[in-house]
Amino acid sequence: MKQLARILNQEDAFSEIMMGNSAIVRAMIEANTKVVTSYPGSPTPEIASTIAGIKPEDRPFYFEFSTNEKVATEVAAGASVNGHLSTVFFKSVGLNVAADSFVQLGLFNLQGGMVIVLGDDPGANSSQNEQDNRHICRMSYIPILEPSNPQEVYEMYLAAAKLSQKLMMPVVLRLSTHVCHAKEKVNFSSWKKESYDWKPKFDPKTFGPYIPITSIALQLKERALKRFEEAQAILEESPFHKVLDNKNLERGIITMGLPFYSLMDALQESQAHPDILSLATPYPLPRKKIIEFLKKHKEVKVFEELDPIVEQEIKVIAFEEGIQVKIIGKTDLTDWTGEYTADKIQQVLHKTWPDLLPLLEKQERPIAVANRPAQMCPGCGHRSAFHAIKNALTDEDITVADIGCHTLGFMEPYNMGQILMSMGASPAIASGLALGNKSRRVVAFIGDSTFFHAGIPSTTNALFNKHNITLILMENGTTAMTGHQDHPGVGKNFNEETAAISPKDVLRGLGVEPIVIDAYQQAKITQAILDGKDKEGLQVIIATHPCMLKFTREAKKKDNYTLRQVSTNPEKCQGKTESFEKFACPAFHFNSQGHFSINTDLCIGDGSCIQTAPKGAINPPKAVTKN
Repeated sequence: MKQLARILNQEDAFSEIMMGNSAIVRAMIEANTKVVTSYPGSPTPEIASTIAGIKPEDRPFYFEFSTNEKVATEVAAGASVNGHLSTVFFKSVGLNVAADSFVQLGLFNLQGGMVIVLGDDPGANSSQNEQDNRHICRMSYIPILEPSNPQEVYEMYLAAAKLSQKLMMPVVLRLSTHVCHAKEKVNFSSWKKESYDWKPKFDPKTFGPYIPITSIALQLKERALKRFEEAQAILEESPFHKVLDNKNLERGIITMGLPFYSLMDALQESQAHPDILSLATPYPLPRKKIIEFLKKHKEVKVFEELDPIVEQEIKVIAFEEGIQVKIIGKTDLTDWTGEYTADKIQQVLHKTWPDLLPLLEKQERPIAVANRPAQMCPGCGHRSAFHAIKNALTDEDITVADIGCHTLGFMEPYNMGQILMSMGASPAIASGLALGNKSRRVVAFIGDSTFFHAGIPSTTNALFNKHNITLILMENGTTAMTGHQDHPGVGKNFNEETAAISPKDVLRGLGVEPIVIDAYQQAKITQAILDGKDKEGLQVIIATHPCMLKFTREAKKKDNYTLRQVSTNPEKCQGKTESFEKFACPAFHFNSQGHFSINTDLCIGDGSCIQTAPKGAINPPKAVTKN
């Protein structure tokens, strides 16, 4: 990472193999971006990882992880109206959090320019849905540039920044998961480091108004629409639109982004290639180019991931222009879901034009591979807490999940979390489930990072309206699921040491006295749940323990690190596997002799499993030497 940072920061032009998420950092540098903000979430975390490789004193822009996506958007917007080119990036569902402010951005004059980098997730590789954020961009009159490879990620960021500064409007750079993580050799231009004047340029008299009250709301919308028309005229002539003329007047294909390269792969099996128009801007569409393309063909197939947004717009264009062409879009529900990989496009192409290329049969794997469901890491404090909580609840009690590593508690054997909606929603959902409920206890889970992100308002509401719920705050001291980023409770931010904001102190400030218990102290957690069974109002238990994946990684870097592991006594188990199955640490292994043993490749020697097994069945951790 240090080597990559050195390359990205150099002034000379160069070429290097890197992923889209890293290439965009060089683009930020070349565009003289001055403020970058984010909230971590896949598929975009590597952007921040790349930035982290550059020493703060060598970094030509300010960067922060904000407490959530809405705040990150607002910080970047504030920097932009102060005259500084800014960027905010986050994952697909992060736009839901930012939406309240995002939809206002098009109304303002952002004199410094502002690029919003969206990591959309067709296929829901790392998200709870595969929402199509082009809808909200259209609603907000914000243009979208959509690259299809790392080279275009770099080049389109520069174009987006230039357009944003020229028109003082926000521009979205929409990346999908495979574009973020794809690698190729990228050609970068030179860049000259210069001093920068941070003098504030906020001037509401010249560039405002910035107060979208009722009396001027329509005026601001008209300004946004006129500005969008200007952007549309500029983007119509964008060099990123690609036309592949294969001299096929019968068939044409319109596509964009990653599906373009998937299409090129799929067509390697075909002898007769259709003409192809690859769009760089799904919104606004290059109307003239589309009209010209439609007029040349009898049939045109539209390939786009997720919703038929471009398909419908193209059909409107054809109708308005009176073009006699058959436009083929999505033909069944499978076309609406998943990533448009080469395999999927091959199948969709065969449905559309069976003679174009054969339908490849799925090849059977020569060796059966066992399923590997997602699971909590060995030693995870969440597993220990779930095991203890389950012992205090009945089958009729209701448990509410939230976003984080602890979401995995819904799986067997814990079955902790029966409903999940979004970040920070669990206290509020639990409150709704508790209304009029006299017989079934309601327990909600939330992580410390999520608590700061969006959980404080819903927790405050439960207290304010006296809802009878138990909230388990799963504190592991990091934003674990997205790569161990810091949060306000850690004691440092992206750039420096800072005062830690304790969730316990926040709760006390609200008037709640939480019970704090180490997650490994299972008996105490179980008893705390039982003791609060008949109490009224909001009860909070903080089940605290460091993220053991992060803890062990840091421990291994120290000179005095010693690997410790537990071991089993088969004769003590006496065939009683129930305790092992209920705790289900991934280091447990059921061997061919019918006994549980310990997988020494996974065990970290935390010992949290000992209290879950028959006495003497698991030996305390001992130092081991591995070859």
